Amino acid sequence: MEIQIGVAKINKYASSESGDTLEVVERPGGGLSVVLADGQRSGKSAKLISNMVVRKVISLLAEGVRDGAAARAASDYLYTHRSGKVQSTLNILSIDLESRTVVITRNNPSPVLVHADGKTKALDEKSQPVGLRRGTRPVIAELDLRAGLTIATFTDGLPFAGVRREQPLDIVAEFERLLAKRAAPQELADGLMSEALKRENDRPGDDISVVVLGVLPRGKDDVRRMWARLPL
Repeated sequence: MEIQIGVAKINKYASSESGDTLEVVERPGGGLSVVLADGQRSGKSAKLISNMVVRKVISLLAEGVRDGAAARAASDYLYTHRSGKVQSTLNILSIDLESRTVVITRNNPSPVLVHADGKTKALDEKSQPVGLRRGTRPVIAELDLRAGLTIATFTDGLPFAGVRREQPLDIVAEFERLLAKRAAPQELADGLMSEALKRENDRPGDDISVVVLGVLPRGKDDVRRMWARLPL
């Protein structure tokens, strides 16, 4: 087996900077964590908030701190520095090679989609953003690594896409349609983004970030690869 991670990310229309921050960090045990945060407000002020949260989380994960503890610490850190006046959503997807699991950590009202054994489930247990109060706990799920497992997480720009024009995106239906075409994780992320932008007439009313993690058959070699595209 091998893990593939696909990401698609775009700014709010007419905004010079996205309020979403995404980072990937290697775990001490050899796995990877993807950390995604969406700061309150928009533009540079939101970017400062989400960047603060993500950098705190990745610094702790790199030191071997468990995902849930890292999320709680980031929440307390934001609360302390901004006096509980701003918030941020936070999602962490971690491939833990020691436990051979994927750990899903969520401080985000938006669900995480999980496809396994031919079925899609929305992890939508009530969850609070970080930064508003001390001791905010994330909702955590842990799934065994197995072929065919596919996980999608996103910021609220995706579920809000098309709402203003009364053309909301059915995220689960689109996710399953793309899966039926055997789309790879990057194709899944691109496909969800494409449908969102269609509904927004290519003028998104909010920052949109989509992360898709998939467990696929092992490739031909043992080389780890990462690819990025940053339009200027």
